[in-house]
Amino acid sequence: MNTKENPFQKISDDRIFIIDCYTEMLTRINEPEIISLINNTSQEFALEENNISSEKIFQSFSMYFQLMTLVEENAATQYRRKMVNQEDFTSIRGSWAEAFKIWKNDAVGEDDMLKTISRTTVIPVLTAHPTEAKRVTVIEIHRELYLLLVQRENTSLSKVEQNIITEKIINLLERWWRTGEIYLQKPDIKDERANVIHYLGKVFPTVLKKSDEQLKSSWIELGLNPAKIKNPDLFPKINFGSWVGGDRDGHPFVTPAVTQETLLLHRKTALQLIKDQLLQLIVKLSVSAITNPVPFLLSEAIEKKSAALGESGLKAVHRNPYEPWRQYASLLLVQLENTISEKFADSNSYYKSSTILEDDLKLLREILTQNGLKGLAEDLLFPVERTVQCFGFHLAKLDIRQNSAFHDKAIAQILKTLGEKDHDFENWSEDKRVNFLNTLLASNSLITDVTVSYGTEADNVLDCYRVVRQHINQYGSDGIGSFIISMTRNLSDLLVVYLLMRETQLLNTKIRVVPLLETIQDLLNGPEILKKFLQHSVTTERTGQLSHKQEVMLGYSDSNKDGGTIASKWNVHKAEKELTAVGKQQDTEIYFFHGTGGTISRGGGKYHRFLESMPENTMSGTIKITVQGESVAQLFGNPLTATYNLNALSSGVARQIINKAANAPEIVFPVETMEFLAQKSFEHYRNLIETPGFINFYSKATCIDVLEKSKIGSRPARRTGTRTLNDLRAIPWVFSWNLSRIAITGWYGLGEALKVLKTERPEEYDNLKKSIQNWSFLKFLIIQVETNLILSNVEIMKQYATLDEDVAERDLFLRKILTDHQNGLELIEGLFDEPKAIRRNGQFDNLKWRNEKLKILHQLHINYLKQWRSIEDENSREKDELLTKLLGLINSLSSGLKSTG
Repeated sequence: MNTKENPFQKISDDRIFIIDCYTEMLTRINEPEIISLINNTSQEFALEENNISSEKIFQSFSMYFQLMTLVEENAATQYRRKMVNQEDFTSIRGSWAEAFKIWKNDAVGEDDMLKTISRTTVIPVLTAHPTEAKRVTVIEIHRELYLLLVQRENTSLSKVEQNIITEKIINLLERWWRTGEIYLQKPDIKDERANVIHYLGKVFPTVLKKSDEQLKSSWIELGLNPAKIKNPDLFPKINFGSWVGGDRDGHPFVTPAVTQETLLLHRKTALQLIKDQLLQLIVKLSVSAITNPVPFLLSEAIEKKSAALGESGLKAVHRNPYEPWRQYASLLLVQLENTISEKFADSNSYYKSSTILEDDLKLLREILTQNGLKGLAEDLLFPVERTVQCFGFHLAKLDIRQNSAFHDKAIAQILKTLGEKDHDFENWSEDKRVNFLNTLLASNSLITDVTVSYGTEADNVLDCYRVVRQHINQYGSDGIGSFIISMTRNLSDLLVVYLLMRETQLLNTKIRVVPLLETIQDLLNGPEILKKFLQHSVTTERTGQLSHKQEVMLGYSDSNKDGGTIASKWNVHKAEKELTAVGKQQDTEIYFFHGTGGTISRGGGKYHRFLESMPENTMSGTIKITVQGESVAQLFGNPLTATYNLNALSSGVARQIINKAANAPEIVFPVETMEFLAQKSFEHYRNLIETPGFINFYSKATCIDVLEKSKIGSRPARRTGTRTLNDLRAIPWVFSWNLSRIAITGWYGLGEALKVLKTERPEEYDNLKKSIQNWSFLKFLIIQVETNLILSNVEIMKQYATLDEDVAERDLFLRKILTDHQNGLELIEGLFDEPKAIRRNGQFDNLKWRNEKLKILHQLHINYLKQWRSIEDENSREKDELLTKLLGLINSLSSGLKSTG
C-alpha cells in the first residue's frame, strides 16, 4: 500500500527506522535485555522474572516515547511541506495562506488585509511550572535529533549520505542514553530562568525570521501585490513575556533581588542579540560609494551621528572609507555599545530606548529604498528592524503576579505598624475596604516609609515595587509587564495594588493592573468587578496613558479544578463576551490574557482551533497567552514546529479581527442548551469532589504525595502547604489524575450532562447534534473532551483505585467515575456521524505504539507507590531512594502520555 492510500504508512516506516537506530545503539553498548524489552509487544511482562534495573526500564521507555513524539512531530511538518509542494498550501490549518485565501474569497481588499496584520499583536508568555522534568541538555539533544530527521527527508541524498545521517543519529542516541534525564536536585529559579532566556535569546529570533518569511511567501503565492509586503511596520507585532523571576504567587523564592536580577539579564540578552544582528548587517552592507551615488540624506546622517559619538564615531567612519552605508551601520553599533557599557558622555551618545534605534533603522531603510536598493533593505535590514521591534532592549516583559490574600496581609501589617487598632484588613467587609482605600488614594500623603519594616509580606511587596521603580528610572518601562492579581474576588483586590503603587511612585507609569479571574464564581463576578474598576477615578486618570486598553487574565486551571472542564470552558467563553461588552460601555478596549496550560484540562490545544472557538467580536487584535512548563519545548523546541505555532497564533488573531462577510447569515447557536449542559456537568462534578472520602481516595489513587516532594520545579505544589483541595495548585492536580489514567479533570461531568439532556430534552440533544459542525466552540470542546476520554484507560484506572484500601470508598468512587466515562464516550459518539475509531484514528494510532509499554510503567508505578507509602520513617534512605525511582518513573510516564499538567 503506498503512502497516498494510507497516511499512516510513512509515519509507521519512520517509527520503525528510529526504533532500529535505537536498538542498534543498544546493541553497540551491550544492552540486550533492554532491546528485548523495547521489541517486546506482548501484554505479559513479569516484573519478578526480569533482570533489568527499574532505572533502565524508565530510561529506555522514556527515550522510546520521546522518539515516537519526535517522529510524529516531523511527520506533521513534512505533511505540511508536502501540501505546499502540491499547491494545496491554503488548506494548511492555522497558516497565513489559509487566512489570505479566506479573505480573498470574502472580497477583503489588500490594504484592509495589511491593516489587520499590522494591528495583530501576539504575546506568548513563558512560564516555569512543575511539569517540565527534562534537563536543558536533553532538550538540546532533541533539537539535534529533530534536525537530523529533517535532513533525512532530502530525497536527493545518496545512500552514503543517508548512512552518515543514520550513524549520527545512532551516536546522538548514545549520548542521550548516557545523559541523566531529570533533575536530581530541585531546580532553582536561576535554572528555570536560564532555560527561558535561552528560548527568548536563541530560539525565538530564528523563529521570528522564519515566520516573517512564510507570511511574505504566502502573500506572494496567493497573487497579492509583492510590493506591499516589504515594510516591517506592517507585520504582526510579536512580543514576548515571562513570569520566571516575576511570578511570586505562592513562590517564596521569587524575592525582589531575583526580580531585579532578572530584569537586568533580560536587558543584557536583548542588547547582545541586537548587537550580533548589527554586526551581521555591517559585514553584509558592502555598498561602494565609487560605483553608487551617495544620497545627501545619508551623508548628513553620518556627519550628525559621528559628531555626537565623538572619537569612537570618527574611528568607525574612518574604518570604512568609500562605504557610507556601512559607516552609518557602524555608527549605530558604536551607539549601541555605549548603551551596553553604560559609559557615555551625553544623551546623544547612547540609546535611551529601543524606539530611537528603530528610528535610525527606518531612516536607513528610507535611504535604501528611495535610492533603488530595495532588495538590500528587504534582505539585510528587514530582519534587524524586526528584531528591534519585537525584542527591544528588554527581550520580554516581566509580569509581576501575586495573590490577593498576600496583598491583604501586607496592608494588615502596614496598618498594625502604623498603630491602627482595627488592622484586621483581611476580614473587613468589601464596602469598608473600598471606602478605606478610596480615602487613602484621594490623599496626597504617603502612609509608608522606606526606612521602616512593616512585616514579611508588606516588606516583600513594597521592595518588589521599589525594584520596578528603580529599573524604570534607569531604563524605562518597556521591560515591565503587568501587575497581575491572582484570585481577584472584588474591586478592593485591585485598589490595594493602586495603593501600593502610589506608595512606590508607580501610579504615573504605564504598568497595567490586571485582574486574574480564576474560579467559576470569579468568572461570573468578573464583569461587575471590571465595570467598577474601569469607572474608578484612578483608572480613568490613568486610561489615556494606557491607550484606553485594559488587560484581563482568564484562568483555565483553577476554574477547571473548581467546576470541571465543561463548566470551566463555558464560563470562560461567556466571561469573554460579557467583559468585552463592559469594555465597550466604558470606551475601553479589552484584551485577554489566556492562562492556558499544556493539557486540555488547563486550556491547551491547537492554537488555530483555540482561536476559532472564541466568541465573535471579542478579539481586540491583541492576545497574551501563557506557554507553560513542558509546553515550551513541545511547541517551540524546534524551528519548524515553532514557526508553525507562531504563525497559527498570529494568523488566528488576524482572522478574528476581520469579521465574516456582511451578507453571511447569522447562525443561532444553542446557547441555552450549552448553559444546561454546563450546569448539569458542574453539579455532577461538584457532587463527586464533595462526596465524603473523596480527598482520601484522590490521595491514594494518584501520586499527588510524590509530586509534592518532586524535584521538577522550583515552586511548591501548594500555596501555603496545607492539604486541602482549595490550597492545591491546579497543575499537580491535573498531573496526578493524568498519571493514573483517570484524568477526570478533562472529561468528568459531560457524560451525565449529555445523558440528562438526551433523556429530558431530546429535541435539544438533536439540535446540539446539528450544531456541532458549525459551532466552533462546541466542536472544539467536545473533541477535546473525547481526546481525554480516549487517553483515560479503564483497566489502568481500576488498578490505581486498588491503592485505596477502603473497599467501600474505592468502589463508590470508581463506580461514579467509570459510569461517567462510559456515558461520555457513547453519547459523544452519538453527536457525530462517524465512530471515534475512524474520526480519531490518528490518536488511536499514536496510542497503539505506546500502550503496552505504558501498561508496564503503570504496573511499576503502583508497586513503588505501595512500597514508598509503607515506609513510615520519612527520613530513611530507603524511602528517599524509592522517591528518586518514582520521579524517574513519572518522567517516563509523562513522555508516554505526551502531556502532564
